[in-house]
Amino acid sequence: MPTSHPLPPKEKTLFNRILKCYEQKQYKNGLKFCQILSNPKFSDHGETLAMKGLTLNCTGKKEEAYELVKRGLKNDLKSHVCWHVYGLLQRSDKKYDEAIKCYRNALRWDKENLHILRDLSMLQVHMRDIEGYRETRYTLLQLKPGQRAPWIGYAIANHLLKDYTIAFKVLEEFSKTQQVQLEMVYEHSELLLYQNSILQEAGLHRQAMEHLESNQDKIVDKLSWLEYKGSLCIELGDMEEAEKVFTELVYRNPENHSYYRNLETVLQPPSDEARLQIYDAVSKIFTKADSPKSLPLTFLTGDMFLTRVDMIMREQLKRGVPPLFISLKPLYKDPVKVGVIGGLVQRYIACLEEHSKFAEDDEETEPPTTLLWAWYFYAQHLDHIHEYERALELINQSLDHTPTLIELHVLKAKVLKHLGDTVGAVASIDEAQALDTADRFINCKCAAYMIRNDMLADAEETASKFTRENVSLDEYLREMQCMWYEVACATAHARAHRYGEALKKCHEVDKHFTEIAEDQFDFHQYCMRKMTLRSYIRMLKLEDTLRSHRFYFQAARIAIKVYIHLHDEPYQPGGGAKDEKESSMSSAELKKLRNKQRRQERKKAAAEERKKQEHHDKTGKKKQQVKNTKNEEDAEVKKEDEFAAEKLVSDPHPLEQAQKFLVPLELYCADQFETHFLAFEVAERRGVVLLMLRALLRAQCVARPTNQPDLHVCKVRFAKKGSFGFITPCFYVAMKPLWFRWQSPPLFPVKESNGLSDVVTQVITLHMSIIHCEEDMEDMNGSFIKSNPNSLTHVFAGASSVYRIDPCRKMEALNMILSINDNMDNLSIKTCEEILESLKGNIDFGKVPDDIILQFRQKCHVIFPRACVFLPPGHVTERKNDVNG
Repeated sequence: MPTSHPLPPKEKTLFNRILKCYEQKQYKNGLKFCQILSNPKFSDHGETLAMKGLTLNCTGKKEEAYELVKRGLKNDLKSHVCWHVYGLLQRSDKKYDEAIKCYRNALRWDKENLHILRDLSMLQVHMRDIEGYRETRYTLLQLKPGQRAPWIGYAIANHLLKDYTIAFKVLEEFSKTQQVQLEMVYEHSELLLYQNSILQEAGLHRQAMEHLESNQDKIVDKLSWLEYKGSLCIELGDMEEAEKVFTELVYRNPENHSYYRNLETVLQPPSDEARLQIYDAVSKIFTKADSPKSLPLTFLTGDMFLTRVDMIMREQLKRGVPPLFISLKPLYKDPVKVGVIGGLVQRYIACLEEHSKFAEDDEETEPPTTLLWAWYFYAQHLDHIHEYERALELINQSLDHTPTLIELHVLKAKVLKHLGDTVGAVASIDEAQALDTADRFINCKCAAYMIRNDMLADAEETASKFTRENVSLDEYLREMQCMWYEVACATAHARAHRYGEALKKCHEVDKHFTEIAEDQFDFHQYCMRKMTLRSYIRMLKLEDTLRSHRFYFQAARIAIKVYIHLHDEPYQPGGGAKDEKESSMSSAELKKLRNKQRRQERKKAAAEERKKQEHHDKTGKKKQQVKNTKNEEDAEVKKEDEFAAEKLVSDPHPLEQAQKFLVPLELYCADQFETHFLAFEVAERRGVVLLMLRALLRAQCVARPTNQPDLHVCKVRFAKKGSFGFITPCFYVAMKPLWFRWQSPPLFPVKESNGLSDVVTQVITLHMSIIHCEEDMEDMNGSFIKSNPNSLTHVFAGASSVYRIDPCRKMEALNMILSINDNMDNLSIKTCEEILESLKGNIDFGKVPDDIILQFRQKCHVIFPRACVFLPPGHVTERKNDVNG
């Protein structure tokens, strides 16, 4: 459809050249052809202004581009080109909803424009507007029935909407219209497998089997064909054919565990001996395969288990296989098997030390390395069963034997970490890294241990050994989306009360997930062009649950806790964590810090002076280059300041920011108790009682065990909040004048006439029995403490609840905490550290006397003598200096 302001032939030719230059990414030439605008008659031509703006946007001049495109659109509102260009501009800024509106406006003036329809369909599937995507794809199919993409796109749309019958029929009709060329064999094979997967999802197993058999010769991916056929045979009950298929698959890959599970499903062996015959048959054919030897250990017991595990352990120890413990680790769920494995390796060590044999009656003599690997395995075994001191003693003995074995140093670091000796752990892992500086895994482990010990500068230096030259570590890690490092740094910063830096890392992790979600945009057309349709569907499903990943969960958890803390204790510019950090320094360290700051200030002043001098010296073109460079630098600074620590920590609405991180957790991590615990804490501070109740109900559903200490604390806090509001609305109205004397806002919505809503009151009253809060708070808390007297986490929850119910009983609550002893359940360094942080941070008991904190620290030090966190600050600094020195 022609525009309402058509161009003469000469100018029309120039305009077409602008379009061609844009498509070929020749932006400078495209701007030259925009000379149409120099003609006074066409200086306000809308489409030319829009295309010039779009070209400028590709060169980085975004503000000027938006100005031109909006001006062009204003001059020609009925032009589909102007609306399409405006949509492209919005899409480049990730404003997808606005771009979709622009494309729809463009289609009002040109309903059959293929380019606009394709762009619209990509945005619709990207934003998961699948209904709209199906409509757009159907329009494209009507316009271009001879092309492949419209057919495939329409089928995928129906598949995503679970309209499997139509999706399959569309692909069938498409296959009839195509003459498959020789070079298209693979694409046609993928299309057939995709069709079959649709039938399987629809539950049409018989039809799927017939489709698979009839197209066997056309499918070139024989592995997928066999896997599909095997699963369909099981669904249809054809166990004889399924046995043949999975036997063939096992022969193709004897290390695939799922094939063995399917074989067991098919054969249904009546006993463990019969199950074992399946694996023995495979082992005789594939003598070097590990899976048929190790998998039977999961179900064998007694003498059969002893014989098999003995054979495997001897073989692996002879070969010196470091991951032997990793392969046997799944067996450690059974305490009987743990005892068998421990007894075997003890006998190995005793005989190897005395006779250099696994057993006295063995004929073969083992080399000294066999004993070394036996020591190594046994140390891993002891570490796993929490006998850390014995494991450490054995590792030191092994290091005296072979001091250059890197695995021993890594294991020693791990054991010291479990003992809480983070300083010693860093020293051991650093020594391992020094033995092999080219090992990236050891380098990453070393950096992780340093971060855990708050040695961030050393960790940065260590990690930078494997980064690209002339690129800063932070920039490289952001580019590589190295989230484990960022989460570890965020944890360290939050632990040291550097909340701005912690939030910066958390937001960077969140940005990575946003970028990953946006990266799928490139595959909407690519996958249909390459016919990788099964992978495309899997990718879309993965992207829908992307933020369920553990890295996002960890970063979001840190961010929410920090924002909650900032709500409770708002950030004060010029004070806070920096002052606390400096106050903990010695005079020598503080002097060193001040000298470093002065050197940096002098260096900065010299650089500014040099830049100013260069600015005065250069003229003409040089001045323009300096200006352009400065603009680029300003853009880079602006990009870096996107997550400025000072800005993040100074946010005036921290609970709103916490809510942004919380929403994805509630959607994708609803099976995690901590998700609902954090939701309860945010809702409590927002004063929304119904959201508190919802979080409490959800937490109760997923709590494992059901007497979760944090769940009990939430119940007490909820009952405490509602103790004055659940009586009657009249009581609320009577107390209403007192609300304004309090700093916190009302807990319930205020209605001038009726006070608290009757519906809200009824809902809360109804659920009080469901969450077991109908009894008196003190009785409920007393029963909780009496039923869990030997669990540290439960005692702490009960003590904090005592203080919340009645602050006058503060010393009674603190004395409960001081009753800690090494016979308690749930006793760990992490738990004790959290309790210590709570006491120091005045979190659960208000202001705690220093002598109480010191007593708790000393008691923990007696139980965990190696743990650095319970040492006096001076001792920790000395140990860190020893490591750094």
